[in-house]
Amino acid sequence: ATSPIHSTRCWDIPVCYALDWAPDLEALATAKDVSIAKVIQWHTQPVYCIHFIGFLPGFLYLGGLDPRLHSPRLATPRSRVAAGSVGIGGAQTGIYPVSSPGGWQLIGRSPVRLFDPDQPHPCFARAGDELKFRAIDQSTFLEIEAQVQAGQWQPKILAEDG
Repeated sequence: ATSPIHSTRCWDIPVCYALDWAPDLEALATAKDVSIAKVIQWHTQPVYCIHFIGFLPGFLYLGGLDPRLHSPRLATPRSRVAAGSVGIGGAQTGIYPVSSPGGWQLIGRSPVRLFDPDQPHPCFARAGDELKFRAIDQSTFLEIEAQVQAGQWQPKILAEDG
């Protein structure tokens, strides 16, 4: 029997789906003919696989998006997408690690710092890890964001295999 090179970890990632931070959420729900709550349920239900990290340092390409949420990228990308924005592009979902241009449909925001070049491991997650989104409200987002900025909050591991 062979042992894995590294264990597979499942990360708990908080996301706030408040419309202030989710400019495409309402339109996506309308396009899918469902409630915003249903879109959030469909987005938070799967355990996603981190296929690879790219486009930007720390940008996690996540597989496993509910097919009912598959949506095209925007026809005209935004010139600035805020760090932590959670989006859908085609059959994938992901989180922008830094502010950048981007064309994914934005449905929420996470206070998690996905890329920190001052850390020994600048991106906490690895390709092959798993990730689960957890819906939070705006006050919880602001609390976590303050802890992240103070260096007092790290992403939690829900499960580890291997």
